[in-house]
Amino acid sequence: MKGDMEQPVIKTLGALKAAGYKSRGVKQEIRENLIRSIREKQSPFRGILGYEDTVIPDVERALLSRHNILFLGLRGQAKTRMAREMVNLLDEWIPIIEGSEINDNPFAPISHFGRMMVEEKGDETPIAWLHRSERYGEKLATPDVSVADLIGDIDPIKAANLRLSFADERVIHYGIIPRSNRGVFVINELSDLQARIQVSLFNILQEGDIQIRGFKLRLPLDILFVFTANPEDYTNRGSIVTPLKDRIESQIITHYPKSTELSRAITEQEADVLDEQMQRVEVPELCRILVEQIAMEARRSEYVDHKSGVSARLTISAFENLVSTAERRALREGSTRTMVRIADFIGVIPAITGKIELVYEGEQEGAANVAYRLLGQSIRTLFTSYFPDPQTFKRNASGGKQKSNPYQPVIDWFGKGNELVLLQDADDQEYLQQLYSVYGLYNAVKQFYPQADDAQMALLMEFLLHGLSEFSLISKKGIDSGGYSFGDILGSMLNMNFDLDEEDEQDM
Repeated sequence: MKGDMEQPVIKTLGALKAAGYKSRGVKQEIRENLIRSIREKQSPFRGILGYEDTVIPDVERALLSRHNILFLGLRGQAKTRMAREMVNLLDEWIPIIEGSEINDNPFAPISHFGRMMVEEKGDETPIAWLHRSERYGEKLATPDVSVADLIGDIDPIKAANLRLSFADERVIHYGIIPRSNRGVFVINELSDLQARIQVSLFNILQEGDIQIRGFKLRLPLDILFVFTANPEDYTNRGSIVTPLKDRIESQIITHYPKSTELSRAITEQEADVLDEQMQRVEVPELCRILVEQIAMEARRSEYVDHKSGVSARLTISAFENLVSTAERRALREGSTRTMVRIADFIGVIPAITGKIELVYEGEQEGAANVAYRLLGQSIRTLFTSYFPDPQTFKRNASGGKQKSNPYQPVIDWFGKGNELVLLQDADDQEYLQQLYSVYGLYNAVKQFYPQADDAQMALLMEFLLHGLSEFSLISKKGIDSGGYSFGDILGSMLNMNFDLDEEDEQDM
Protein backbone atom coordinates (compact mmCIF):
# COMPACT_ATOMS: atom_id res chain seq x y z
CA MET A 1 0.00 0.00 0.00
CA LYS A 2 3.05 2.24 0.18
CA GLY A 3 4.52 4.15 -2.74
CA ASP A 4 6.20 2.32 -5.57
CA MET A 5 9.49 0.73 -4.56
CA GLU A 6 12.36 -0.22 -6.83
CA GLN A 7 12.33 -3.70 -8.30
CA PRO A 8 14.11 -6.22 -6.03
CA VAL A 9 17.58 -7.24 -7.17
CA ILE A 10 17.29 -10.96 -6.36
CA LYS A 11 17.78 -12.93 -9.58
CA THR A 12 17.82 -16.61 -8.58
CA LEU A 13 15.69 -19.02 -6.58
CA GLY A 14 18.57 -19.71 -4.20
CA ALA A 15 18.98 -16.02 -3.40
CA LEU A 16 15.24 -15.77 -2.88
CA LYS A 17 15.33 -18.60 -0.34
CA ALA A 18 18.32 -17.04 1.41
CA ALA A 19 16.45 -13.76 1.73
CA GLY A 20 13.68 -15.57 3.62
CA TYR A 21 10.96 -14.74 1.12
CA LYS A 22 7.62 -16.36 2.00
CA SER A 23 5.11 -17.08 -0.76
CA ARG A 24 1.37 -16.43 -0.25
CA GLY A 25 -1.74 -17.10 -2.30
CA VAL A 26 -3.20 -14.02 -3.94
CA LYS A 27 -6.35 -14.02 -1.78
CA GLN A 28 -4.27 -14.32 1.39
CA GLU A 29 -1.98 -11.58 0.11
CA ILE A 30 -4.94 -9.28 -0.48
CA ARG A 31 -6.42 -10.19 2.90
CA GLU A 32 -3.24 -9.32 4.81
CA ASN A 33 -2.73 -6.07 2.92
CA LEU A 34 -6.38 -5.13 3.52
CA ILE A 35 -5.99 -5.79 7.25
CA ARG A 36 -3.06 -3.39 7.29
CA SER A 37 -5.07 -0.85 5.29
CA ILE A 38 -8.03 -1.02 7.67
CA ARG A 39 -5.82 -0.65 10.73
CA GLU A 40 -4.12 2.37 9.18
CA LYS A 41 -7.53 3.78 8.20
CA GLN A 42 -6.51 4.00 4.55
CA SER A 43 -8.90 3.10 1.75
CA PRO A 44 -7.47 1.17 -1.20
CA PHE A 45 -10.47 2.23 -3.29
CA ARG A 46 -9.28 5.62 -4.46
CA GLY A 47 -11.74 7.98 -6.10
CA ILE A 48 -14.80 5.84 -5.25
CA LEU A 49 -17.42 8.20 -3.82
CA GLY A 50 -20.74 7.31 -2.21
CA TYR A 51 -19.87 3.72 -1.34
CA GLU A 52 -18.10 4.40 1.95
CA ASP A 53 -20.95 3.07 4.09
CA THR A 54 -22.51 0.57 1.68
CA VAL A 55 -20.52 -1.17 -1.06
CA ILE A 56 -16.97 -0.78 0.26
CA PRO A 57 -17.71 -2.44 3.65
CA ASP A 58 -19.30 -5.36 1.74
CA VAL A 59 -16.22 -5.64 -0.48
CA GLU A 60 -13.88 -5.55 2.49
CA ARG A 61 -15.82 -8.32 4.23
CA ALA A 62 -15.70 -10.43 1.06
CA LEU A 63 -11.94 -9.94 0.66
CA LEU A 64 -11.31 -10.74 4.31
CA SER A 65 -13.26 -13.95 3.68
CA ARG A 66 -11.11 -14.63 0.59
CA HIS A 67 -14.17 -14.73 -1.62
CA ASN A 68 -14.62 -14.34 -5.33
CA ILE A 69 -17.01 -11.44 -5.96
CA LEU A 70 -19.95 -10.62 -8.22
CA PHE A 71 -20.85 -6.92 -8.52
CA LEU A 72 -24.51 -6.66 -9.47
CA GLY A 73 -25.89 -3.28 -10.49
CA LEU A 74 -27.12 -0.99 -13.23
CA ARG A 75 -24.80 0.69 -15.70
CA GLY A 76 -22.56 3.50 -14.59
CA GLN A 77 -22.27 2.37 -10.97
CA ALA A 78 -18.45 2.02 -10.87
CA LYS A 79 -18.50 -1.79 -10.82
CA THR A 80 -15.45 -2.22 -13.05
CA ARG A 81 -13.64 0.61 -11.33
CA MET A 82 -14.10 -1.08 -7.97
CA ALA A 83 -12.57 -4.24 -9.41
CA ARG A 84 -9.60 -2.37 -10.88
CA GLU A 85 -8.90 -0.67 -7.57
CA MET A 86 -8.32 -4.07 -5.91
CA VAL A 87 -4.91 -4.10 -7.57
CA ASN A 88 -3.87 -1.62 -4.86
CA LEU A 89 -4.15 -4.45 -2.33
CA LEU A 90 -1.55 -6.59 -4.09
CA ASP A 91 2.11 -6.63 -3.08
CA GLU A 92 4.27 -4.18 -4.99
CA TRP A 93 6.38 -6.95 -6.55
CA ILE A 94 6.23 -10.74 -6.61
CA PRO A 95 8.85 -13.21 -7.91
CA ILE A 96 8.05 -15.47 -10.86
CA ILE A 97 10.10 -17.97 -12.81
CA GLU A 98 11.62 -16.00 -15.64
CA GLY A 99 9.99 -16.80 -18.97
CA SER A 100 6.86 -18.38 -17.49
CA GLU A 101 3.67 -17.66 -19.43
CA ILE A 102 1.47 -18.10 -16.37
CA ASN A 103 3.54 -16.32 -13.69
CA ASP A 104 4.80 -19.53 -12.05
CA ASN A 105 5.56 -19.28 -8.35
CA PRO A 106 9.26 -20.29 -7.97
CA PHE A 107 8.38 -22.22 -4.80
CA ALA A 108 5.44 -24.10 -6.36
CA PRO A 109 5.50 -24.05 -10.19
CA ILE A 110 2.40 -25.45 -11.88
CA SER A 111 3.25 -25.34 -15.60
CA HIS A 112 5.41 -27.87 -17.43
CA PHE A 113 7.88 -25.08 -18.21
CA GLY A 114 8.13 -23.99 -14.57
CA ARG A 115 8.49 -27.50 -13.18
CA MET A 116 11.21 -28.42 -15.69
CA MET A 117 13.08 -25.18 -15.03
CA VAL A 118 13.24 -25.80 -11.27
CA GLU A 119 14.07 -29.47 -11.77
CA GLU A 120 16.95 -28.72 -14.13
CA LYS A 121 18.45 -25.62 -12.52
CA GLY A 122 17.45 -25.87 -8.88
CA ASP A 123 18.62 -22.87 -6.90
CA GLU A 124 20.01 -21.32 -10.07
CA THR A 125 16.49 -21.00 -11.53
CA PRO A 126 16.30 -17.44 -12.89
CA ILE A 127 13.81 -15.13 -11.19
CA ALA A 128 11.93 -12.18 -12.67
CA TRP A 129 9.81 -9.71 -10.73
CA LEU A 130 6.23 -8.89 -11.62
CA HIS A 131 4.76 -5.50 -10.66
CA ARG A 132 1.24 -5.44 -9.30
CA SER A 133 0.08 -3.32 -12.25
CA GLU A 134 0.77 -6.37 -14.46
CA ARG A 135 -1.24 -8.72 -12.26
CA TYR A 136 -4.64 -7.63 -13.52
CA GLY A 137 -6.63 -9.26 -16.32
CA GLU A 138 -9.97 -8.15 -17.70
CA LYS A 139 -12.33 -9.52 -20.33
CA LEU A 140 -15.62 -8.13 -21.59
CA ALA A 141 -18.05 -11.00 -22.01
CA THR A 142 -19.47 -11.02 -25.52
CA PRO A 143 -21.32 -13.80 -27.36
CA ASP A 144 -18.23 -14.58 -29.47
CA VAL A 145 -15.95 -15.29 -26.48
CA SER A 146 -14.73 -18.89 -26.61
CA VAL A 147 -13.30 -21.38 -24.14
CA ALA A 148 -10.00 -21.04 -25.99
CA ASP A 149 -9.99 -17.28 -25.34
CA LEU A 150 -10.54 -17.71 -21.63
CA ILE A 151 -8.80 -20.97 -20.78
CA GLY A 152 -6.70 -22.12 -23.73
CA ASP A 153 -6.39 -24.60 -26.56
CA ILE A 154 -3.90 -26.73 -28.49
CA ASP A 155 -1.61 -24.65 -30.69
CA PRO A 156 -0.81 -26.63 -33.86
CA ILE A 157 1.81 -24.10 -34.97
CA LYS A 158 3.67 -24.49 -31.69
CA ALA A 159 3.44 -28.28 -32.04
CA ALA A 160 4.89 -28.11 -35.55
CA ASN A 161 7.71 -25.72 -34.65
CA LEU A 162 8.74 -27.75 -31.60
CA ARG A 163 8.07 -31.06 -33.35
CA LEU A 164 5.83 -32.22 -30.53
CA SER A 165 2.77 -34.44 -30.60
CA PHE A 166 -0.61 -33.08 -29.58
CA ALA A 167 -0.36 -35.26 -26.47
CA ASP A 168 2.51 -33.11 -25.13
CA GLU A 169 1.53 -30.49 -22.58
CA ARG A 170 3.93 -28.00 -24.17
CA VAL A 171 1.65 -27.55 -27.22
CA ILE A 172 -1.00 -25.82 -25.09
CA HIS A 173 -1.63 -22.15 -25.75
CA TYR A 174 -2.91 -20.66 -22.50
CA GLY A 175 -5.92 -18.34 -22.47
CA ILE A 176 -6.28 -15.09 -20.58
CA ILE A 177 -7.32 -16.71 -17.29
CA PRO A 178 -4.20 -18.90 -16.82
CA ARG A 179 -2.09 -15.91 -17.89
CA SER A 180 -3.67 -13.98 -15.01
CA ASN A 181 -2.43 -16.56 -12.49
CA ARG A 182 -1.44 -14.99 -9.14
CA GLY A 183 -3.47 -11.89 -9.88
CA VAL A 184 -6.96 -10.40 -10.17
CA PHE A 185 -9.11 -11.39 -13.13
CA VAL A 186 -12.35 -9.61 -14.06
CA ILE A 187 -15.14 -10.71 -16.40
CA ASN A 188 -17.46 -7.82 -17.20
CA GLU A 189 -21.12 -8.38 -18.12
CA LEU A 190 -20.99 -12.03 -17.07
CA SER A 191 -24.59 -12.70 -18.10
CA ASP A 192 -23.66 -12.00 -21.75
CA LEU A 193 -21.33 -15.00 -21.71
CA GLN A 194 -22.85 -18.05 -23.38
CA ALA A 195 -24.05 -20.71 -20.93
CA ARG A 196 -21.62 -23.34 -22.26
CA ILE A 197 -18.73 -20.92 -21.70
CA GLN A 198 -19.92 -20.17 -18.17
CA VAL A 199 -19.87 -23.92 -17.49
CA SER A 200 -16.15 -23.97 -18.32
CA LEU A 201 -15.55 -21.77 -15.27
CA PHE A 202 -17.02 -24.28 -12.81
CA ASN A 203 -13.80 -26.14 -12.07
CA ILE A 204 -11.71 -22.98 -11.92
CA LEU A 205 -13.92 -21.51 -9.22
CA GLN A 206 -14.58 -24.68 -7.24
CA GLU A 207 -11.36 -26.67 -7.60
CA GLY A 208 -8.96 -23.99 -8.79
CA ASP A 209 -7.84 -26.00 -11.81
CA ILE A 210 -8.40 -25.98 -15.58
CA GLN A 211 -9.04 -28.59 -18.27
CA ILE A 212 -7.90 -28.12 -21.86
CA ARG A 213 -8.91 -30.45 -24.68
CA GLY A 214 -8.95 -33.56 -22.50
CA PHE A 215 -5.38 -33.13 -21.20
CA LYS A 216 -4.82 -34.91 -17.93
CA LEU A 217 -3.30 -31.93 -16.24
CA ARG A 218 -4.13 -30.05 -13.10
CA LEU A 219 -3.24 -26.38 -12.90
CA PRO A 220 -4.29 -25.10 -9.47
CA LEU A 221 -4.58 -21.47 -10.53
CA ASP A 222 -4.22 -18.81 -7.87
CA ILE A 223 -6.66 -16.05 -8.90
CA LEU A 224 -9.12 -13.65 -7.31
CA PHE A 225 -12.12 -13.59 -9.64
CA VAL A 226 -14.35 -10.52 -9.87
CA PHE A 227 -17.45 -10.55 -12.05
CA THR A 228 -19.81 -7.73 -12.96
CA ALA A 229 -23.37 -7.97 -14.26
CA ASN A 230 -26.43 -5.83 -14.87
CA PRO A 231 -29.62 -7.34 -13.39
CA GLU A 232 -31.57 -6.16 -16.45
CA ASP A 233 -29.43 -8.44 -18.62
CA TYR A 234 -30.91 -11.50 -16.96
CA THR A 235 -34.04 -11.12 -19.05
CA ASN A 236 -32.89 -9.04 -22.01
CA ARG A 237 -29.78 -10.83 -23.19
CA GLY A 238 -28.90 -13.79 -21.04
CA SER A 239 -28.43 -15.03 -17.51
CA ILE A 240 -25.84 -16.34 -15.11
CA VAL A 241 -26.26 -20.09 -14.88
CA THR A 242 -27.26 -21.11 -11.38
CA PRO A 243 -24.32 -23.46 -10.62
CA LEU A 244 -21.85 -20.72 -11.57
CA LYS A 245 -23.62 -18.11 -9.46
CA ASP A 246 -23.59 -20.59 -6.59
CA ARG A 247 -19.79 -20.85 -6.84
CA ILE A 248 -19.28 -17.07 -6.53
CA GLU A 249 -19.18 -16.63 -2.79
CA SER A 250 -20.14 -12.93 -2.41
CA GLN A 251 -22.69 -11.00 -4.46
CA ILE A 252 -22.53 -7.26 -3.83
CA ILE A 253 -25.25 -4.83 -4.92
CA THR A 254 -24.13 -1.42 -6.21
CA HIS A 255 -26.24 1.75 -6.46
CA TYR A 256 -26.40 5.29 -7.82
CA PRO A 257 -25.48 8.38 -5.76
CA LYS A 258 -28.15 9.03 -3.18
CA SER A 259 -27.95 12.84 -3.23
CA THR A 260 -27.23 15.63 -5.69
CA GLU A 261 -24.27 16.71 -3.56
CA LEU A 262 -22.65 13.31 -3.92
CA SER A 263 -23.50 13.10 -7.60
CA ARG A 264 -21.92 16.52 -8.09
CA ALA A 265 -18.72 15.46 -6.34
CA ILE A 266 -18.47 12.45 -8.68
CA THR A 267 -19.11 14.61 -11.75
CA GLU A 268 -16.48 17.17 -10.80
CA GLN A 269 -13.98 14.43 -10.07
CA GLU A 270 -14.55 12.57 -13.33
CA ALA A 271 -15.36 15.34 -15.82
CA ASP A 272 -12.55 15.82 -18.34
CA VAL A 273 -12.53 19.61 -18.46
CA LEU A 274 -9.33 21.41 -19.43
CA ASP A 275 -7.81 24.13 -17.25
CA GLU A 276 -8.00 26.55 -20.18
CA GLN A 277 -11.75 25.92 -20.39
CA MET A 278 -12.28 26.66 -16.70
CA GLN A 279 -10.20 29.83 -17.05
CA ARG A 280 -12.57 30.98 -19.78
CA VAL A 281 -15.85 29.68 -18.33
CA GLU A 282 -17.36 30.20 -14.90
CA VAL A 283 -19.89 27.56 -13.88
CA PRO A 284 -22.10 28.94 -11.08
CA GLU A 285 -23.38 26.79 -8.25
CA LEU A 286 -26.93 26.84 -9.59
CA CYS A 287 -25.87 25.34 -12.93
CA ARG A 288 -23.71 22.67 -11.31
CA ILE A 289 -26.66 21.51 -9.21
CA LEU A 290 -29.02 21.66 -12.20
CA VAL A 291 -26.78 19.23 -14.11
CA GLU A 292 -27.12 16.68 -11.32
CA GLN A 293 -30.85 17.25 -10.94
CA ILE A 294 -31.36 16.18 -14.55
CA ALA A 295 -30.06 12.69 -13.73
CA MET A 296 -32.18 12.55 -10.57
CA GLU A 297 -35.29 13.43 -12.59
CA ALA A 298 -34.41 10.87 -15.27
CA ARG A 299 -34.18 8.10 -12.68
CA ARG A 300 -37.80 8.67 -11.67
CA SER A 301 -39.25 9.78 -15.00
CA GLU A 302 -42.22 7.87 -16.41
CA TYR A 303 -40.61 8.05 -19.85
CA VAL A 304 -37.30 6.43 -18.84
CA ASP A 305 -36.77 2.70 -18.38
CA HIS A 306 -35.89 2.40 -14.69
CA LYS A 307 -34.61 -1.16 -15.10
CA SER A 308 -31.94 0.03 -17.51
CA GLY A 309 -30.81 2.79 -15.18
CA VAL A 310 -29.32 6.23 -15.80
CA SER A 311 -25.55 6.12 -15.79
CA ALA A 312 -23.41 8.55 -13.80
CA ARG A 313 -21.77 9.18 -17.17
CA LEU A 314 -24.83 11.26 -18.11
CA THR A 315 -23.96 14.06 -15.70
CA ILE A 316 -20.25 13.83 -16.51
CA SER A 317 -20.90 14.24 -20.25
CA ALA A 318 -23.56 16.89 -19.60
CA PHE A 319 -21.16 18.98 -17.51
CA GLU A 320 -18.46 18.73 -20.18
CA ASN A 321 -20.96 19.79 -22.86
CA LEU A 322 -22.24 22.64 -20.70
CA VAL A 323 -18.76 24.10 -20.29
CA SER A 324 -18.04 23.68 -24.00
CA THR A 325 -21.31 25.39 -24.96
CA ALA A 326 -20.38 28.49 -22.96
CA GLU A 327 -16.81 28.29 -24.23
CA ARG A 328 -17.99 28.21 -27.84
CA ARG A 329 -20.04 31.37 -27.28
CA ALA A 330 -17.08 33.14 -25.67
CA LEU A 331 -14.83 32.20 -28.59
CA ARG A 332 -17.38 33.49 -31.11
CA GLU A 333 -17.71 36.75 -29.18
CA GLY A 334 -13.96 37.13 -28.73
CA SER A 335 -14.53 37.22 -24.97
CA THR A 336 -11.87 36.10 -22.50
CA ARG A 337 -14.35 35.18 -19.77
CA THR A 338 -18.01 34.18 -19.63
CA MET A 339 -20.47 32.56 -17.27
CA VAL A 340 -22.76 29.64 -18.01
CA ARG A 341 -26.39 30.57 -18.64
CA ILE A 342 -29.58 28.54 -18.38
CA ALA A 343 -29.88 28.76 -22.18
CA ASP A 344 -26.55 26.95 -22.42
CA PHE A 345 -28.30 23.80 -21.24
CA ILE A 346 -29.44 23.42 -24.84
CA GLY A 347 -25.93 22.06 -25.33
CA VAL A 348 -26.40 19.22 -22.84
CA ILE A 349 -29.34 17.65 -24.71
CA PRO A 350 -27.05 15.36 -26.80
CA ALA A 351 -25.46 14.11 -23.57
CA ILE A 352 -28.90 13.14 -22.27
CA THR A 353 -30.45 11.54 -25.35
CA GLY A 354 -27.63 9.05 -25.77
CA LYS A 355 -27.68 7.86 -22.17
CA ILE A 356 -31.31 7.11 -21.39
CA GLU A 357 -33.34 4.09 -22.42
CA LEU A 358 -36.96 5.01 -23.04
CA VAL A 359 -40.12 3.05 -22.38
CA TYR A 360 -42.84 2.93 -25.05
CA GLU A 361 -44.36 6.29 -24.00
CA GLY A 362 -40.91 7.88 -24.13
CA GLU A 363 -40.26 6.51 -27.59
CA GLN A 364 -43.54 8.08 -28.71
CA GLU A 365 -42.44 11.43 -27.30
CA GLY A 366 -38.98 11.20 -28.85
CA ALA A 367 -35.61 11.26 -27.07
CA ALA A 368 -35.02 14.99 -27.59
CA ASN A 369 -38.47 15.94 -26.25
CA VAL A 370 -37.93 13.73 -23.20
CA ALA A 371 -34.56 15.39 -22.61
CA TYR A 372 -36.16 18.85 -22.70
CA ARG A 373 -38.88 17.62 -20.33
CA LEU A 374 -36.22 16.39 -17.90
CA LEU A 375 -34.47 19.74 -18.06
CA GLY A 376 -37.76 21.56 -17.44
CA GLN A 377 -38.69 19.31 -14.54
CA SER A 378 -35.24 19.83 -13.02
CA ILE A 379 -35.70 23.61 -13.17
CA ARG A 380 -39.13 23.28 -11.54
CA THR A 381 -37.73 21.08 -8.75
CA LEU A 382 -34.85 23.46 -7.99
CA PHE A 383 -36.89 26.63 -8.36
CA THR A 384 -38.36 26.53 -4.86
CA SER A 385 -34.86 26.22 -3.40
CA TYR A 386 -34.02 29.66 -4.79
CA PHE A 387 -37.37 31.48 -4.92
CA PRO A 388 -40.74 31.22 -3.15
CA ASP A 389 -43.10 28.63 -4.56
CA PRO A 390 -45.40 30.42 -7.07
CA GLN A 391 -48.26 28.14 -6.03
CA THR A 392 -48.36 29.75 -2.58
CA PHE A 393 -49.50 33.03 -4.16
CA LYS A 394 -52.67 31.62 -5.69
CA ARG A 395 -55.92 33.18 -4.45
CA ASN A 396 -57.10 31.71 -1.17
CA ALA A 397 -60.05 29.43 -1.94
CA SER A 398 -61.72 30.32 1.38
CA GLY A 399 -61.78 33.99 0.50
CA GLY A 400 -58.82 34.95 2.68
CA LYS A 401 -56.45 37.73 1.72
CA GLN A 402 -54.10 36.77 -1.11
CA LYS A 403 -50.36 37.08 -0.48
CA SER A 404 -48.51 39.77 -2.39
CA ASN A 405 -47.12 38.04 -5.48
CA PRO A 406 -43.54 39.15 -6.28
CA TYR A 407 -43.87 37.61 -9.74
CA GLN A 408 -47.05 39.45 -10.74
CA PRO A 409 -45.35 42.46 -12.43
CA VAL A 410 -43.40 40.06 -14.65
CA ILE A 411 -46.50 37.99 -15.47
CA ASP A 412 -48.47 41.20 -16.22
CA TRP A 413 -45.72 42.49 -18.53
CA PHE A 414 -45.98 39.39 -20.67
CA GLY A 415 -49.78 39.54 -20.38
CA LYS A 416 -49.75 42.87 -22.23
CA GLY A 417 -48.46 41.09 -25.32
CA ASN A 418 -44.75 41.64 -24.71
CA GLU A 419 -42.29 38.94 -25.74
CA LEU A 420 -38.69 38.20 -24.79
CA VAL A 421 -36.26 36.34 -27.04
CA LEU A 422 -33.08 35.06 -25.40
CA LEU A 423 -30.66 33.68 -27.94
CA GLN A 424 -28.12 31.19 -26.64
CA ASP A 425 -25.31 32.81 -28.65
CA ALA A 426 -26.17 36.41 -27.69
CA ASP A 427 -23.19 38.36 -26.38
CA ASP A 428 -23.14 39.41 -22.73
CA GLN A 429 -24.33 42.96 -23.38
CA GLU A 430 -27.29 41.89 -25.50
CA TYR A 431 -28.11 39.15 -22.98
CA LEU A 432 -28.29 41.70 -20.13
CA GLN A 433 -30.26 44.23 -22.15
CA GLN A 434 -32.89 41.66 -23.01
CA LEU A 435 -33.31 40.54 -19.40
CA TYR A 436 -33.50 44.10 -18.04
CA SER A 437 -36.17 44.94 -20.63
CA VAL A 438 -38.69 42.78 -18.75
CA TYR A 439 -40.52 45.06 -16.35
CA GLY A 440 -40.39 43.88 -12.74
CA LEU A 441 -37.90 41.06 -13.37
CA TYR A 442 -34.92 42.79 -11.77
CA ASN A 443 -36.90 43.82 -8.70
CA ALA A 444 -38.36 40.31 -8.30
CA VAL A 445 -34.85 38.90 -7.99
CA LYS A 446 -33.30 41.81 -6.07
CA GLN A 447 -35.66 41.45 -3.12
CA PHE A 448 -34.44 37.89 -2.53
CA TYR A 449 -30.77 38.39 -3.52
CA PRO A 450 -29.81 41.94 -2.60
CA GLN A 451 -26.07 41.10 -2.54
CA ALA A 452 -25.90 39.46 -5.98
CA ASP A 453 -23.49 41.01 -8.49
CA ASP A 454 -24.46 41.77 -12.09
CA ALA A 455 -23.52 38.34 -13.48
CA GLN A 456 -25.29 36.47 -10.69
CA MET A 457 -28.30 38.75 -11.04
CA ALA A 458 -28.56 38.02 -14.78
CA LEU A 459 -28.43 34.25 -14.19
CA LEU A 460 -31.09 34.42 -11.48
CA MET A 461 -33.31 36.59 -13.68
CA GLU A 462 -33.07 34.04 -16.49
CA PHE A 463 -33.68 31.19 -14.03
CA LEU A 464 -36.76 32.98 -12.71
CA LEU A 465 -38.20 33.19 -16.22
CA HIS A 466 -37.62 29.49 -16.84
CA GLY A 467 -39.14 28.69 -13.46
CA LEU A 468 -42.28 30.73 -14.10
CA SER A 469 -42.74 28.94 -17.41
CA GLU A 470 -42.44 25.53 -15.71
CA PHE A 471 -45.20 26.58 -13.30
CA SER A 472 -47.29 27.60 -16.35
CA LEU A 473 -47.37 31.30 -15.42
CA ILE A 474 -45.71 32.43 -18.65
CA SER A 475 -45.06 30.57 -21.91
CA LYS A 476 -41.74 29.33 -23.25
CA LYS A 477 -40.80 27.79 -26.56
CA GLY A 478 -37.54 26.86 -28.15
CA ILE A 479 -36.07 28.71 -31.13
CA ASP A 480 -34.53 26.86 -34.06
CA SER A 481 -31.46 29.10 -34.03
CA GLY A 482 -30.83 28.22 -30.38
CA GLY A 483 -32.49 29.92 -27.45
CA TYR A 484 -35.93 30.56 -26.00
CA SER A 485 -38.88 32.86 -26.55
CA PHE A 486 -40.97 33.84 -23.50
CA GLY A 487 -44.50 35.24 -23.74
CA ASP A 488 -47.96 35.32 -22.25
CA ILE A 489 -49.29 31.88 -21.33
CA LEU A 490 -52.89 32.68 -22.29
CA GLY A 491 -51.92 34.27 -25.61
CA SER A 492 -49.76 31.28 -26.38
CA MET A 493 -52.65 28.90 -25.75
CA LEU A 494 -54.99 30.99 -27.94
CA ASN A 495 -52.45 31.06 -30.73
CA MET A 496 -52.07 27.30 -30.45
CA ASN A 497 -55.83 26.80 -30.74
CA PHE A 498 -55.98 29.22 -33.67
CA ASP A 499 -53.26 27.27 -35.47
CA LEU A 500 -55.14 24.04 -34.88
CA ASP A 501 -58.36 25.55 -36.28
CA GLU A 502 -56.50 26.63 -39.41
CA GLU A 503 -55.18 23.12 -39.90
CA ASP A 504 -58.69 21.70 -39.54
CA GLU A 505 -59.99 24.11 -42.19
CA GLN A 506 -57.20 23.11 -44.57
CA ASP A 507 -58.04 19.44 -44.05
CA MET A 508 -61.64 20.17 -45.02
